[in-house]
Amino acid sequence: MSQDIQTQYQAALDYIYEYVDFSLTHQDDLSIEDFTLQSMRNLMKSLGQPDHTYPSIHVAGTKGKGSVCAFCAHALRAQGYKVGLYTSPHLKDFEERIQINGVSISQEEFVDLVEKIKPHVAAIPDLTTFHITTAMALWYFALNNVDVAVVEVGLGGRLDSTNVISPVLTVITSLYLEHTKILGDTIEEIAAEKAGIIKPGVPVVVASQVDSAIEVIEAIAENKEAPLTLIGRDYHYQQCEHSLDGQELSIWNGGKPPANYQIELLGPHQAENAVVAYATLQLANDVGIVVDDESIQEGFAKTEWPGRFEILRKEPPVVVDSGHTPGAMMKIQQTMDEYFPGRSLWLILGASDDKDVHGMLKELTPRLKKVYCAKSTHPRAMDPAALASMANGVGVPIEIIPDVGDALEMAMAEAPEGDVIMVTGSIFVAATGRIAWFERKLGE
Repeated sequence: MSQDIQTQYQAALDYIYEYVDFSLTHQDDLSIEDFTLQSMRNLMKSLGQPDHTYPSIHVAGTKGKGSVCAFCAHALRAQGYKVGLYTSPHLKDFEERIQINGVSISQEEFVDLVEKIKPHVAAIPDLTTFHITTAMALWYFALNNVDVAVVEVGLGGRLDSTNVISPVLTVITSLYLEHTKILGDTIEEIAAEKAGIIKPGVPVVVASQVDSAIEVIEAIAENKEAPLTLIGRDYHYQQCEHSLDGQELSIWNGGKPPANYQIELLGPHQAENAVVAYATLQLANDVGIVVDDESIQEGFAKTEWPGRFEILRKEPPVVVDSGHTPGAMMKIQQTMDEYFPGRSLWLILGASDDKDVHGMLKELTPRLKKVYCAKSTHPRAMDPAALASMANGVGVPIEIIPDVGDALEMAMAEAPEGDVIMVTGSIFVAATGRIAWFERKLGE
């Protein structure tokens, strides 16, 4: 790639980041009033409503929404569709957020799209970075004539930039307390915000939830006459076999006999994510997006979603995971029990500055041996000293090593042969750990 394109690409990114970027803002400095859809609606209207030219599947949730999007996109691709996929944040490069058939938008295309959208953006006040990026993705999909788009919510649902689309299906994955200063400090309030993506008459698939969250979602769906499919009630599954190479699960509902599916993603939570995607794809057939079982089998087997309990080395185990809430750490603990029973954990931890660090570590305490406090390159990353202070009281040694790669190397030198080393705490620290692993060739 020429230096000229790299310079233009960086300038395009700088332009986008000139606008308000709530992802870089501490949640204590935000409230729900900071979010509005009117500017986004105006931008989409200025672009000619490109999102109206293809059907969309809209996915919200606290955990698993990216994995569900990936499962759906891979199965749709296996069926032969041209599939747009919009997710956030990115793991390594910004272009990852906007993909067609698994290929990220090129830097040249990104630069061209930024230049094209600038006049529209200039005419509309109160736009944010995420408004612009979302509009670019939806426009890019139209310009490239996708057959279907899978769109992940950024934050919340009701007032998220993606909620301007008119999807043919909506999905709500597992819910936990997150962004409480913005979305509410109860699971019921969070469920209401996430369920804001439900549209009148549009079918919605919901992962299994606590009863109080289900009640809120069911009430909203009923009010909007949106047929609701619930995992655990309408679709059921059972994990069959698992190894570090993947797992097999059996899925069934009242109208179909059980069928088995292979997935590479690890953990019981990924099994449920696959079932959520499966139910979504079954309903897709009812809205004109035909997906046969062979395509689901093929797509699920090929689905990759890096940074989610990703095994960088099997023995001695080195894992990276994007978990950033106590609920996510509970899932990590369950996955550790499944794949590494009885093994101790050496943790390289980095987190954003508004996270419940003590609550996160508490979920892992039974097997935790040592915590290395590090910092990703994200502007909202917590200072390692502050992280160490919040981590105190978990009853294990804590060491401050700001550089994630250095911390990973230290853990590899100190951890006994049979123990597990993990980099986690945010998608950004997971990404930093992956980059260090491959660039420093730590597995060699």
